[in-house]
Amino acid sequence: RYGGGRLYPDEIKSDVIDKARMFGKTFPSKSRPSSRAAFLFGWSGEPLWKSEFESVLSETDDLLGSSSDGPFFCGESFTAADVAWAPFLERYAAQLPCLHEGLDPRDAARYPNLNEWYRAMETRVPAYACRVRGNPSSWRKVLTMAGYGNAGVPPAVVDRMDDLGAEEGRPLSEEERRRDQALWDEYRTTRPYLAETPSAEAGRVLLSNREAIVKDTLKRSDALEGTGIPLDERGLDKAMRALASILIYGDEEDGHYDEVGTASKEAREVEGVFAMAKFLDERMCVPRDMGAMSADAIKRLSVL
Repeated sequence: RYGGGRLYPDEIKSDVIDKARMFGKTFPSKSRPSSRAAFLFGWSGEPLWKSEFESVLSETDDLLGSSSDGPFFCGESFTAADVAWAPFLERYAAQLPCLHEGLDPRDAARYPNLNEWYRAMETRVPAYACRVRGNPSSWRKVLTMAGYGNAGVPPAVVDRMDDLGAEEGRPLSEEERRRDQALWDEYRTTRPYLAETPSAEAGRVLLSNREAIVKDTLKRSDALEGTGIPLDERGLDKAMRALASILIYGDEEDGHYDEVGTASKEAREVEGVFAMAKFLDERMCVPRDMGAMSADAIKRLSVL
């Protein structure tokens, strides 16, 4: 599907292999091993020095710039080189701003080629944008998990995480909505089981897993006291169905209110519906549970 269905196009195969191998020579070699917070922390449990991360980002930006026709590692084509780098650059974009003030891999002024690579991955590779990509919230959560490469939460990290989370909960602009829908439409051309929009897909996933989610929520009832979430099975089921209705049908403010919108409007009045969205946003792991676009639809409801 990409590069004519080839991740190693014959005409640039050696370049693809070389660029993929450069990952091992570029990322920090003395970081503490971790399955979820890789290349972030030293053996003391503290983040690596800011200068180490800046060196990685600069070298990566230069490597991307070596292909004059960009924006991918081997030029205009998405290849196996991008597959090799993507999981770790994706995590860095979410996690590094939490670890050091002023450290942002998506800073277009400092890392223009890297910023363009992120943009290309998220706007030109539908499968990545719609299903493969994790979301920043999920990658930041692991920073708080002792045993995943750190010894607790370093100072100031939590405050930065909260600030970034608030920004990600803002409503989409109409341009962003159209862009995401175009990517979604292309992605679902070969996947007829998917819902028509990323938001509706979130609703479909919730309904498909409703019983398991209700059971999981009830297990945490003591911790959820006072959060606004109904803590009986019937109330939880009603809140879940209401949340799914809003995700599937939209509301009056989002530009997609139609003849079935009445159901969504009534759903907004159901007890605990937005508290449930907040709980699910905090519990979800993306992309394990659903794609980033769909998860983002729940996040936008979680801040209401």
